[in-house]
Amino acid sequence: MRAPASSANLGPGFDCMAAAVSLHLELEVLEGSEFAVETDLPVPRGRENLCVRAFERLHPADGFSFRIRSEIPLSGGLGSSAAATVAGLMAADHLFELDADLLALASEMEGHPDNAAACLQGGFVVCADGQATRFEPPTGLEALAVVPHEHVRTHEARSALPAEVPIEDAVFNVAHASLLTLGLARGDWDLLARGLQDRLHQRPRAHLFPRSFELAERARELGALGATISGAGPSVLVWCFYEQTGSVAEALGPEIEGWATLLRASFDPQGAYVGEL
Repeated sequence: MRAPASSANLGPGFDCMAAAVSLHLELEVLEGSEFAVETDLPVPRGRENLCVRAFERLHPADGFSFRIRSEIPLSGGLGSSAAATVAGLMAADHLFELDADLLALASEMEGHPDNAAACLQGGFVVCADGQATRFEPPTGLEALAVVPHEHVRTHEARSALPAEVPIEDAVFNVAHASLLTLGLARGDWDLLARGLQDRLHQRPRAHLFPRSFELAERARELGALGATISGAGPSVLVWCFYEQTGSVAEALGPEIEGWATLLRASFDPQGAYVGEL
């Protein structure tokens, strides 16, 4: 079972847009004599493990062992919990031929559908009315992920958001989410770059990750199309045309030295899938 990372919000698409990212969690489920979780990751090894909790939404985990490997940062806004949830659900669904509504279950467990939908379907997704509409990443679009060493708790990031926003800011985000979607659909880099702006969630959370926010604001100066805070942060997704990726990565090196790690994290057209279990 292989599930990709994901980046939600994508700038203006707060809680409704996301993309699959080519960092992966792998889950192997083996039928054995007793329950066990085997992993080198700093995660629970009991039934509170997220992969196991998701599996048990569909079937008891008694008699199964779970081997987990992952290259997705556990904290940072790159969808590690969604990948674990999707992997556990999909493993149980496949093993017992249940044909469950995996998006509904994963969204319920996650509390929102964006990361789960991108993880399940791959590519880019727009979530509305309990459904996710997917479209392909445009040819030539790549990404880099700047992952800070210090983490931000999701509940802190949620608490930082205002209860109400000015109508002008809401209109701004609707307009720029529309530009971003058009830019992605057409492969129009100018529209895409214009569409990466946000007024609803990134600046209100900036005090939680000031270096990430400042870097995202300056990304175009470094040669990128732009940058967005990934999910609740503090990771930064740096958007690049493929011919720029190498030079942008080189420019980012001195900018993040000592406080963050740079990962190649291209947009992944393939969602979660099951191999032989």
